[in-house]
Amino acid sequence: MTEKEKMLAGKPYQAFGEELFRERQYAKEVLFDFNALRPTEVDARNELLRKLLGKTEENFFFEPPFRCDYGYNISIGDYFYANYNLIILDCAPVTIGHHVFIAPNVGLYTAGHPIHHELRNEEYEYAFPISIGDNVWIGANVVVNPGVSIGSNSVIGTGSVVTKDIPDNVIAFGNPCRVVRNITEEDKKYYFRNMEF
Repeated sequence: MTEKEKMLAGKPYQAFGEELFRERQYAKEVLFDFNALRPTEVDARNELLRKLLGKTEENFFFEPPFRCDYGYNISIGDYFYANYNLIILDCAPVTIGHHVFIAPNVGLYTAGHPIHHELRNEEYEYAFPISIGDNVWIGANVVVNPGVSIGSNSVIGTGSVVTKDIPDNVIAFGNPCRVVRNITEEDKKYYFRNMEF
């Protein structure tokens, strides 16, 4: 197997071989252009992302700057919004549903390294997919770790570190992130805490 095939299969791999290095460099070049465009050049930014990302829908918006490793492992649904400083280490697939909002300074990290230093020193890493359902809101400064799924309609609170799967229809936050409560019909009455529409 090539190092890329190992990476995509969830096996230990070394990322600094020629193929993977070249693909990361290509993504960096595209994102350099994306991040350097003037704020009014939304269509040009979106066209760059359509070429880089694995799958996009009609409606999406990324506030620059945005960073990723490869791009081709990222799929986003319709009406996707990412605020400033989104980082996606997409060494494995990152699948994001429709109507997902991501706040500033969020990191979706499919990649990790072995615990033992000798293996890290040999430049081994691994990658496991991240999946985010429809209608999810991820708060500012959230970290999502390799292999995590976040269920549809859920909210991840600010500053959380998501190390395990989160089910549908819940509010979850903390470090490590944990479910705090279910989202109910009662929540439709409020726009913030106990403040009613």
